[in-house]
Parts: sequence; structure tokens; C-alpha cells
Amino acid sequence: MAGHILIIDYGSQFTQLIARKTRALGYYAEILPAGLPLDGPLSQKPGALILSGGPASVDEPGAPSLDRRLLDSGLPMLGICYGMQLLARLLGGRLTREAHGEYGPAELEPTAPSPLWSPLNGSGRLRVWMSHGDRVEEAPPGFKVIGRTPDLPVAAMEDPGRKIYGLQFHPEVHHTEKGMELLQAFLADAGLKADWRMSSFAKDAVEEIRRTVGPDGKVLCGLSGGVDSTVAAALLARAVGPRLHCVFVDNGLLRQGEAEEVSRAFRTLYPELSLTVADSGEEFLSRLEGVSDPEEKRRIIGHTFIEVFTKEASKLGRADFLAQGTLYPDVIESVSPQGPSALIKSHHNVGGLPRELGFTLIEPLKYLFKDEVRELGAELGVPEELLWRHPFPGPGLAIRIIGPVDRESLALLRKADAIVREELRAFGLDRSVWQAFAVLLPVRSVGVMGDGRSYGQAVAIRAVTSVDAMTADWARLPAELLARFSTRIINEVQGVNRVLYDISSKPPSTIEWE
Repeated sequence: MAGHILIIDYGSQFTQLIARKTRALGYYAEILPAGLPLDGPLSQKPGALILSGGPASVDEPGAPSLDRRLLDSGLPMLGICYGMQLLARLLGGRLTREAHGEYGPAELEPTAPSPLWSPLNGSGRLRVWMSHGDRVEEAPPGFKVIGRTPDLPVAAMEDPGRKIYGLQFHPEVHHTEKGMELLQAFLADAGLKADWRMSSFAKDAVEEIRRTVGPDGKVLCGLSGGVDSTVAAALLARAVGPRLHCVFVDNGLLRQGEAEEVSRAFRTLYPELSLTVADSGEEFLSRLEGVSDPEEKRRIIGHTFIEVFTKEASKLGRADFLAQGTLYPDVIESVSPQGPSALIKSHHNVGGLPRELGFTLIEPLKYLFKDEVRELGAELGVPEELLWRHPFPGPGLAIRIIGPVDRESLALLRKADAIVREELRAFGLDRSVWQAFAVLLPVRSVGVMGDGRSYGQAVAIRAVTSVDAMTADWARLPAELLARFSTRIINEVQGVNRVLYDISSKPPSTIEWE
């Protein structure tokens, strides 16, 4: 896409925020990990470059650098944190290593006029967010210092002739005052047009799918009922119509009424399409019997899913393409400049089918973030009840039962989870909360129910706020709502006498318990 923004990723935890926020401003941004070949991206003629932050020191052996072709490209450029330090080093500035680094808020004072400061309207100091160990002591030749803090003489720099800017702070994080406006000021100064629209993406994606599939190709899609696979299926349905075949594997580990709801909604929306529902709960449960280790649960569920999917797909006859709901964060993380991320747990989406099945892979959402997927779904007419369904892991309720999975535990958890979702909707908070669900704990505790002593099970409730699940904070739900959760679950779910609320954030915790 001509005029788009190319973001070079040096491993910052905030790189995806840069892309998301520039897209929110109406500019298409693409992330390229440092060190990958640039011939393809440069052939697309980007309109501006942003260099992200990163955990390394620019003077460390093997620290990621910058292809000289980018410095000589004449493109407007913004270096953030590590990106600014790298520009300073490569262009002749001087850096020093700080003894303790600077992390947290700082007061920035603009020291010279700059297009970047246009959002300030002469209002003076700006509260910004710092996270760095190195510092630019002297700006490169041709640069002027345009901002400082009490502890940092070069907090922002600019080469006005080449439109190259450096910011030691992070404008992409919400802690930086007017951060979005600063990014907008750079992009406007770069001469880019804010023409990124989901309607144009949908049109282009449909055309690309049609070119890829051709006039006779058939597409197979694994439908999970989640937002990603539903929107992918809707996009494919618009592109190839009845040549799309969807397989929905009901693994017996879904939320209450979910299999019926997804099947009914999809058949109503797309009556001309082929939808196979594989009722395989017994098969999954028999293989999970007695298994407590969460990674083993995931392995069993993933392998069983592939077996069932393959068996059902073979009944449909020839298919040339396999569609998956891969999102942009999955693509980015798979080619991280720091190497593959440390394994925290196997991927939630067990619908990742192996290439050995012989299909050509189609991933129509692979350049979108989660919020953009919902925006695309709305553009395609996907019903809100499907579009705003809370994220649900591929292994389902199996990883919300801490310990072995059996029918009794599943029945108990389904009821508790349904109550959580019902009450959240009743309070009008289901869209402001990213995810809310119940977890069945492997503990029993003493209680008093009626006139007798009980020895019942405990349920934990997890509710978080987030934008993309990379980070999350526990939701500050009203006390009245928490009381409703507890009262209804204890009264209506036989065998439960204690309800807890999880107040941990991600990190250090994860959203799911397993």
C-alpha cells in the first residue's frame, strides 16, 4: 500500500501499540522485525518509517541495527527510545550508559519550535513516559535539540531538512500526555494521508481471496464460534460464496448453549453455505480422563481436534485451500527480533492445523488486530451477539477446570460461567470488560447452608479489561455485581459454597488460569 508506515521492531513491548495507534489515526502501518530483508517492504514504497524501542543497548555486541538504505532513502523517520539512540549512533551523535536508567513519568520541556509540538499550542511542559538505560548526550550533526527533561539534556531531537525525529520517551503509551497527537503531528509532517478504512480493507481482502482461490477453488474453514473464525468465515463467504465449506468441531468443552447458538446463527446468516457440525464431546472427554497437567490437556485437545477435523473434511470431497483466523499479533510474535517468545503455555487456539494436510493456507485476517477484526465484522454484517462474544480459548472449559476434567465438573462450571455472563450483561458491562468467566478450583471448604454444615467446591471469577490481551488489568466491577455473582452461583449451582474474585493483572499473571 503506497504511503503506508513501516515500523521497524527492535523488540519493544510497545511496538504493537505504535501500529495500532497509527491505524486508529487512519494510517496503515506494518511491522517489520529488525534484521529481516527489506527488499519486499521497500518495493511497496512506504511513506514514512518509525523505529521502535527495544531492550538492548545500541553499543552491545550483536545489538540490532538499521539498514543503511533506510537512512539514505529520504523518507521521513521517527525514532522512539532505542530507535532514537540508534539514529544518534549511526548519524554521528554521542551516547552514554546511565547507571540506573530512567523508568516512569517525566516532565518534558520543549526547547525549540518543531512540527512535533504543534499539538501543544504553546502550552509548555508535557508529561511523558520514559523507559531507557542509554541516553543521547550529544545530538548528531545537522540535528537540533527540541526537548529536554530535568535529567535528560536530549529528550527529543530533529533534523528538519530530512524530517528525521527522535524521541527518548514513548508517545505510543497512554501515560504520555498527548501521545496520539504527537504521532499525528509526525505523520502529518511526513505528508501522509489518513486514508486507512476498514471498508477499503474489506473490498481489497475480498478481491485478494478471489484472485488466490480462482474461479473453481474450494475453501475449507474451521469454525470455532469465536470472533476471529466467524469474521474470517464471513469474509470468505463474501468472496467465494458456496465454495466455502465450514467445519465446526463441538468438543464438548464449550460454554452453555454455545454450539447451538453458533450453528443456528451461521446457518441463518449464510444458508447457502455448507456447515458441518461434528459432535465429538465423548471422544474428547474419554481422552482427557484423569489428566491434570494443563499442557497435556492442550496437547490431547489439539491432536483430537486435528483428527476430528481431518475426518470430517475428508467427507466433503476435494478442497484446495484451508482458511484460518490468524491475527497480526500472532504473525509479529512468530518472527520477533528477539527470537521466539518464551513458552508460557501452548497457544489458546488449537485450530492451527498442520500444513501436511495438503491444503494451501489462507489467512485473511493476518494483518489485523483484534479490535480491527470486530470493526471488519461489523462492516460485513456479522451479528453483534457473535461479534462481541468474549474471547474463549481453543481448549475451552478444560483449562478453566483446575485438575481432571469430567462431566460433573463441566456441568457445574457451565452453570457458574453462564451466571457470570448473564449478570455482566444485565449490568451493561459486557462490552467494557474484555473477558469474564468462572474457574473451578481444586479445593473444598467448609460452609453453612440452611441448617447444616457443607463441604463444597470453590469457584473463582476472573474479569479483566484489555485492548488486545497482551496486557490486562483486573476489572473494578461494582460490589453489587460481585454480590450477585456470589449469591446466584452459591444458590443455583449445587455443590458450590464459596466464590472468589481474582484481582491479579497480566503481567505477572495470565488471563487464563491454565
